[in-house]
Amino acid sequence: MITENLETERDGGHSASRAFEAHVTVNGKPVVLRERHMTGLEIKQAAIEQQVAIELSFILQEELPNGHHRIVGDNDKVTVKDHDRFTAIPNDDNS
Repeated sequence: MITENLETERDGGHSASRAFEAHVTVNGKPVVLRERHMTGLEIKQAAIEQQVAIELSFILQEELPNGHHRIVGDNDKVTVKDHDRFTAIPNDDNS
């Protein structure tokens, strides 16, 4: 289960907490991520919980600004931000 991450902001010497949210897409579907640093597995879990039709066994890729893709392994950490785009495709490894 994904836990909520609280960030602290300084405002005139006072601390104010707010929940982190990044609005991203997975396979073109909107997904809200609630942690700034997430593993590939956690991103897939969040997408599945939010009704994106993928499976945990799928390969997750981050779409980079230069048009390339970077594979995000289940244990790889990603720093997520608004408007990040991911694709998840079936793993065709039949070995």
